[in-house]
Amino acid sequence: MTTALPARVRATAAARDLLTTLRSRHGALMMHQSGGCCDGSAPMCFPAGEFLVGDHDVLLGLLDLAAEADTAAPAPPEGDDAVPVWISGPQFGAWHHTQLIIDVVPGRGGGFSLEAPEGLRFLTRSRPFTDGEIAALAAAPAPTGAQVEAGAVPAVPGEPVIVADGAAAGAACALPD
Repeated sequence: MTTALPARVRATAAARDLLTTLRSRHGALMMHQSGGCCDGSAPMCFPAGEFLVGDHDVLLGLLDLAAEADTAAPAPPEGDDAVPVWISGPQFGAWHHTQLIIDVVPGRGGGFSLEAPEGLRFLTRSRPFTDGEIAALAAAPAPTGAQVEAGAVPAVPGEPVIVADGAAAGAACALPD
């Protein structure tokens, strides 16, 4: 049996809604999964192009701000509906076996991230990929910054990139009610 290509990154409907609000204020967006330092390991949101992507950073995927929750898209998002999500190469090496699920919780966002004044913050939840999913992903490597600069695009996953909530996506670390 062949495993459909899983998304390396997904977002909850609440995260999509916050991203849509931020896009209306700041224009096209991008995200970077922080590896630590000032803002911990939170996903950071920036105006598109405001975070310098390195040659060895990895493009996890494109969030689709026009997508309905729990509906797989047949094609990649276009224009300002596409929110690229990046991670550093070394951090990707440590997390390559894990699906990242970007969610939103109450609280103050990271000082450099656009949601900081909103009273909400982005949070990364995760779940480990199955052996079948790891095999499927190995056949469709995530492009690096250098490869994207040369025209590469990430593969379109066979599952929704927007999910109703973290629990629906199988997040291993859901918050208690």
